[in-house]
Amino acid sequence: MQIDYLIIGQGLAGSLLAWELIQRKRRVVVLDPNQENASQVAAGLINPVTGKRLVKTDTVDTLLPVAHQLYRELSRFFKQDFLIEKPMLRLLRTPDEVNSSRARLQDSSYQAYLGTIIPADRIDYPLNNLIAALIQKQTAYLLTRPLLASLKAYFIGLDSYRQATVDYPEIKIRPVLQWQDLQPERIIFCEGFKALHNPWFGKLPFQPAKGQILTLRTEQPVPDYILNYGNWLTPIDSRHFRIGATFERDTLDLSPTEIGKHQLLQALRPISAKLAAAAVIDQQANIRPCTQDRQPFIGSHPEYPEFWLFNGFGAKGSLQIPWYSRHLADVLLTGQTLESTCNIKRL
Repeated sequence: MQIDYLIIGQGLAGSLLAWELIQRKRRVVVLDPNQENASQVAAGLINPVTGKRLVKTDTVDTLLPVAHQLYRELSRFFKQDFLIEKPMLRLLRTPDEVNSSRARLQDSSYQAYLGTIIPADRIDYPLNNLIAALIQKQTAYLLTRPLLASLKAYFIGLDSYRQATVDYPEIKIRPVLQWQDLQPERIIFCEGFKALHNPWFGKLPFQPAKGQILTLRTEQPVPDYILNYGNWLTPIDSRHFRIGATFERDTLDLSPTEIGKHQLLQALRPISAKLAAAAVIDQQANIRPCTQDRQPFIGSHPEYPEFWLFNGFGAKGSLQIPWYSRHLADVLLTGQTLESTCNIKRL
């Protein structure tokens, strides 16, 4: 069967790219082994201003409107909310952090993303060991697991999904590009950290990092905003919340650990001993496909232009992937030039 694109991987990258191409009337098939992937485990945080120095994410003014537009489009289509928009409280625990926040508030380019500084005694939730909190605006988290499940069902309904683990030697390049009975014009690899084993793209400088996340249940109310205290806390409902995430480069396996759980609870305890004492009802681990220069890896193989890569979004996939999916579709379908910052030719 002849198709336009064979997409390998149904994480957030592969799913949103497939959605974009299908909306543009292209025949797409998505292959996936139907195993838990990093997108399903990820926090899905959208946070325009990050890090200790409160730095605005590169091109967030471009990325964020496209992300909002796409997630709202998907919510309307599937009649289900996927993007949960809530303000974030960045907890300020030293005078230097307060001063840095005040300085950022004076920068006009940050005004859309930063609110005010609230003294600790005016925060409407009992939190400890902080001087104040900075309100961050336009923050949210994506419910990746139900979104990916909805998209999978959509692809199945279009006969555009196959559950399969791709054995690379099964891919025939000549005389025509072929995998089993499918003859795509191009194959786009969206495999996350599994790209390390890809014979065509595996030598790129990925820097994968394991992350662990806890889901907890508490008898006391959960704060109705995202907390940023070095780690993060996101409310699920009035009695359930998630905390994360560890960042581990040395052990790249998918197993949750007692050490990881201990680290996450220990980080929360100074902020709220009661929340840290909540019952852990789930612990998950997966591997983020981070890159050496913290930019996505997108582009075609220099020897086999039929092979494309769409990967390397790390912890910012929920924010970045919607715009880059649209951009790659423009590159593939209209001949637009691929942005140099994400193009793997830079490497």
